Formats: sequence, structure tokens, C-alpha cells
Amino acid sequence: MSKDLRKIATTPPDKANKTSARKQAKAYATEIGELLQQLGATQEHALLIVFQGMDASGKDGAVRNAFSRSSPGNIRVTSFKKPTDLEMRHDFLWRIHPHAPAKGDVAIWNRSHYEDVLIQRVHGWIDEATVDARFEAINAFERNLQRDNNTVILKFLLHTSKDEQERQLQERLDEHDKHYKHNPGDWEERKHWDAYLDAYNDVLKRSEIPWIVVPTDKRWWRDVVIGKAIMDALEGLNMKWPGLPET
Repeated sequence: MSKDLRKIATTPPDKANKTSARKQAKAYATEIGELLQQLGATQEHALLIVFQGMDASGKDGAVRNAFSRSSPGNIRVTSFKKPTDLEMRHDFLWRIHPHAPAKGDVAIWNRSHYEDVLIQRVHGWIDEATVDARFEAINAFERNLQRDNNTVILKFLLHTSKDEQERQLQERLDEHDKHYKHNPGDWEERKHWDAYLDAYNDVLKRSEIPWIVVPTDKRWWRDVVIGKAIMDALEGLNMKWPGLPET
């Protein structure tokens, strides 16, 4: 796959069917729910799922739909916002590591440690030497999670078009049940669209663990791509239900 987002489609394949895709996504969600029960029962692996994307690319909906048929008992969702004053006085990973999943658990990160090589870079709040050092730290951090805690890491980059983003942001102004999502800052960040694309392209190129680029102009296709990837990763663990404890 190309590592230039400008050359990657934000729409489903021509052969994709909305009705079939929605049915398939629900089937994936059901299977994910069953597999996560096994993950919690065996406590041999952890699962970390990272969602990154432009504003209004559908991160919240992706989380909601992929885990719509999962028990919340071993799932924790963390949304990383603007760092607090305390967090800013520490290294950039200080606020991230406590949210890594334990064996048997799932951590879902709505935005993540990659914000520190995206928004801060786009706005020039850090220099390129710091960017390089942070990419090294991020790759080392993820290797550590894999090696020391059997953590499966899935990273989804939700890829939306500029036109679709505008439509989604406008809905937040026009529809009363979406007013709570409106943030004037999202329109300001939109002015940096090309700079964000460049920064995301660099993330794709410099991440040791590859990203799954998800076309999100049609949310029903987003759910199929994400659901299948999560299901496949969990099935690949070949988990077995634990037997009765010895007495």
C-alpha cells in the first residue's frame, strides 16, 4: 500500500454494498465479543487499539460499533485530550503508559501518543530533532509492550476526505443532537489540512508497527474494515478456554 495518503482512497471499493457491509460488520462485532471473553479468561495477551485521524473522521463511532456486542468488563477507552499542566512537566509518554492494557484486557485509545508528533509538529511547537527523538521513543515503547506484556497492537488511521470532513463538521452546527460535538477549534485546525497530511504520511513511514488505513467517507465501510482486522488479530492468537482449576 502507498504511504502517501493523498493516493489512498477515502471511499469504499466500487463493489462494496452498504446493506451487506452493515450485516458483515455486525457479524464481526459478535465474533469480537466472544473472542474478548476468551482474552479475559486466558489472561495471556493484552490488546491495544489505537485510533488516529483528522477531526470528524469517525473515531467515536468506530469504537462504539466495533465493540457493540462486547462485554465492557475488560475494555477501557481513553481519549487523550490537550495535555494538562502537570502532564506537560513530564516526558510526553508519562501520561500514556498508565493506560496500557494488562494481560486479559483491551485498551482503546481515541487519539494517542502520536498526537505528540502530529499537532505539536504541525504547529511548530517542537523542532525536528524532538520529532526524531519522539519517533524513536514511540517505537521503543510499542516494542516494549509487545515483548514484555504480549500486547497485540492494532493502529487504525481513519482516512477521510476534506469534503467529508466539512460535511461532518457542518452537521454539528446544523443538527441539534450533534451540537455537543461542535468545537470551533476544529474549523481552525482544518486550515492546516495539508500540513497534517504530511505529518500523517511521516507517521506511516516511520512507525515500526504498520498502520491500517481505513477509508471513512462511508461509515458502514469503516466498520467492516476495522471489525475484520480486530477479529483476525484475535483469532490469530489461537486462544483456548481454560480448564477447571486443579483441586
